[in-house]
Order: sequence, then structure tokens, then C-alpha cells
Amino acid sequence: MRMNTDALVLKVTDTGESDRLVTLLTSEFGVLRAFANRAKKINSRMHGATQSLCYADFSIYKSRDSYIIDDASAKEVFFGLREDIEKLALAQYFCAVAAELAPEMEPARDYLRVLLNSMHLLETGRRTNNFLKGVTELKIAAFSGFMPDLTVCRGCGCEPSGEAFLNLEDGCIYCKNCGGGEIINATVLAAMRHVCANPIERIYSFSMPERDEIRFAQVCEKFLLSQTRTRFKALDFYKSLV
Repeated sequence: MRMNTDALVLKVTDTGESDRLVTLLTSEFGVLRAFANRAKKINSRMHGATQSLCYADFSIYKSRDSYIIDDASAKEVFFGLREDIEKLALAQYFCAVAAELAPEMEPARDYLRVLLNSMHLLETGRRTNNFLKGVTELKIAAFSGFMPDLTVCRGCGCEPSGEAFLNLEDGCIYCKNCGGGEIINATVLAAMRHVCANPIERIYSFSMPERDEIRFAQVCEKFLLSQTRTRFKALDFYKSLV
């Protein structure tokens, strides 16, 4: 079986002297791990396209017990991310989240679109790190079945006025009279609702004050970690830098 697909390289593991095991996020087949023989060699036509964070077109075939990349052509390498250690670390965290949550051998075009859009905005500096971190965490969580219920208070059914609480365990919001959890103000709640409710092309089309961006990123991170019960080493590294 041969597959031709576009994909983002999420992770690269060296195997032997010249080969690589590449974890890809593909449009048609989700997360896929494939060997790229001799890709470490500088003169290999696959050397650049099989580096971490590279977006490329891949030709892949299945041998008896593994997938093999036999051709790759880079489309975007995100050089700008490699020039800023914080941005690079954040992009690697996005990749780690996708590697953990995106499906395997099922279409994952939406996951790929979110990562590519977020990395482009991160590279160009058109959005802050905190803004992109929260948007990416929350949208990927929603794609993966961890959609928070942000409609009305789970306890009394009212629309919270002013501050509300997000319960990280059940993913629901509560008014001040009905429950506790992570405190979020109206701006952060509106931002989370926007990301969850809108298609990918619109999830970046809002703004908020810097202090709210920081809180937005904190809450989306806590929600993702609580719901998935996963610890990401890439997140620990990113947080050690900021």
C-alpha cells in the first residue's frame, strides 16, 4: 500500500547512523510513524523535509511491519521558530499535544490546520504566545472529545454575571452561587466560547487585554491537563523559559 499525503513532522528519533523514525501528523491518516532511511545524510533529498516542525508532502509505503518514507518535499520549514527558543519550545509543545490526542490512521485535517495556523502566527508574531497557547490547547481538546460545557451554569441554569467558575473535572461552568473551580472573568469566558463554537478560520479572530490572555492560557492549559490526565515534558520545558 502506498500513501501520498501532506504532513507536519511532530517528532524525529534518530535510528542507527543515518536513518530516522519520523512521527507525522497527516491530513488523511492522522498520526503515523514511518522510517526515513538515510535521511540524516546531508545529501539526502529527504534530509530537510524530515526535520522536526517541517511541513511537507510525503510518499509513504507500508512494508510487512512498518511504514517507510521513500520521498518527501518540504513546503514550509518555519525557520523563524528556530530563531526564538520560547517560540520553538511552544511549537514543540503543540506537536506533543497533537501526537498524544490526534487519531491514528483516521483523517486529522482539522488538527493539522490548527497546528499550521498557530505555528504561522507564532512565527510571524501576529499573535502572542499566550493567545496562541490557549487557542491551540482548547481547540485540540475540543476536537479530541474534551469539549467544555460553557453555555450556562451547570447548577442553576443561569448565565453567570461577572466572574464564573470552570470545574476542571466535569468541564462545566458554574456561577458564584453554585460551585467552585478556576475563576474566569467574562472576557476569558467569552474567549473560550469563541474558540469552541467557531470553525478554524475564525478561532483567531478576537482580542483581549494582556492580563486576560495570560489567564486564558492558564485556564486552557489546566483544563487540557485535567481532562487528558497527561503530563507533557515539552510543556515543562516551555514553562521553564517564560
